[in-house]
Amino acid sequence: MKFRGHETFFIRKGWLTKGMKYVKQNAAVFVSKDEKPMDVFGIGSNMVKSLRYWMQVAGITEEKKTGKRVQFFTELGELIYKYDRYIEEQGTLALLQYKMANNKDEATAWYYFFNHFKVQEFTKEDFINNIKAWLVMGGDSVTVAERSLQDDFNCIINTYLPRYKTSSKYISPENNIACPLGELGLIDYVNRENKIYRKNIVAADQIPPQIAWAMILAKHEGKMEISLDKLLNDEGSIGRAFNLDIVTLLTILRRIENKGIVKIVRTAGLDVVKILKMDTAIENIEAYYKEIWEEQKVNE
Repeated sequence: MKFRGHETFFIRKGWLTKGMKYVKQNAAVFVSKDEKPMDVFGIGSNMVKSLRYWMQVAGITEEKKTGKRVQFFTELGELIYKYDRYIEEQGTLALLQYKMANNKDEATAWYYFFNHFKVQEFTKEDFINNIKAWLVMGGDSVTVAERSLQDDFNCIINTYLPRYKTSSKYISPENNIACPLGELGLIDYVNRENKIYRKNIVAADQIPPQIAWAMILAKHEGKMEISLDKLLNDEGSIGRAFNLDIVTLLTILRRIENKGIVKIVRTAGLDVVKILKMDTAIENIEAYYKEIWEEQKVNE
């Protein structure tokens, strides 16, 4: 389990693009003795640590646990770098969110918030009290400072709540202080003055069918039949990662069904998805990006 690995910094617009660029040039960029990472990235030392952390939490890079701590691209990272290095596509944002929401080891507060924190309207105190209880009930011997939990909560809020809503001053949408994941609209205010928040359901069209299917495959690999309840409520499910309700989930599933990949069965007491086509998550992700590229070529 890990808390406050972000050094209080949420992902800024352009950070992941910059991170991919320099990791591609030098896998040891974050630990290089020849070049100072701060000079390479043009950000402060704590921000460098934060970027290094987010690159891994978002599933773009990995680091070896022993030896020189160089970074190398994951399969997902290679695809994002090749097809969407500027993080412009809805599918990319959805993939990053899914990875972050399910990284229990490195982003424990995110994992808890999306998979176990079932309070729809909440305050910072609600979150901190609940995650403390969850840690105790789980039998974890990890002692977490309250300040770390507060910083994690603040970072979660700043990741998903657009900056123009958190600041009393006008902030341009182009300001790079904003986090790209704010576009998903996963969190909003109930009462700004009292700092009461709510979880929002992601709009179905923000998760492209092939990307949604890739997430389902990643969680339920090898299954020929999956219950709707599992897709909606299981830890690590698409339902948990995006605060989905059954109506939105079914809308997403019908779009997948239209591609001939699955069959939704809601008769004879069954509420399941039957798998018609066996493939892998990474194959669907690449197919999604290739389809976008082909459309762009046609329109040029």
